[in-house]
Amino acid sequence: MQNMKNLLPDWAHPWIDVITLSLQIALIVFAALLLRALLNRFINRLGADKHLPLEMVVGSRRLSSVLIFGAALLLVLDRLGVSGMVLWTAFTGFAAVAAVAFFAAWSVLSNIFCALLIYTTRPFGLHDHVELLESGDKPGLGGEVMDINLIYTTLKELPPEGGEPSWLRVPNSLFFQRMMRLRTTEPVVRSLLD
Repeated sequence: MQNMKNLLPDWAHPWIDVITLSLQIALIVFAALLLRALLNRFINRLGADKHLPLEMVVGSRRLSSVLIFGAALLLVLDRLGVSGMVLWTAFTGFAAVAAVAFFAAWSVLSNIFCALLIYTTRPFGLHDHVELLESGDKPGLGGEVMDINLIYTTLKELPPEGGEPSWLRVPNSLFFQRMMRLRTTEPVVRSLLD
């Protein structure tokens, strides 16, 4: 430390600790980048020599990058004075809360994801007549599609003679769990440009 003070100008003496820490962090990041480049090169060469599938090569490169940068992040945080035990406790606490929240909201998240699939793949549209079947020979829930929102698709059930129409709110996830019969005036295969 004394030798370093002799090499630096007087104005830099109060900054020696910051400079040392910055150099250590830069060295950790440089070593991580170098190790990642070498490991990616090795994985690419191994994949070419052994004729491994491209998915395996890309997956291995991504996994190694995550592990290397995760270790580099832990080393940098250690140099900054953050304890590994504190990080592990925070991570496990967050993971436990996230798991509970995920299971509590699973049905809502499932319906929202299915709504996005309905919007993007467009298996049916407004005013199409759809029927959800339990099996191929039994009639199921059905009607004219009146509304599609993030959680439900609203169907207008065809009334018997002289009856009032009824409205069904079907969770969007049911359209991907059951067979569906579709009656439409438009072609079933929709253009991607629509």
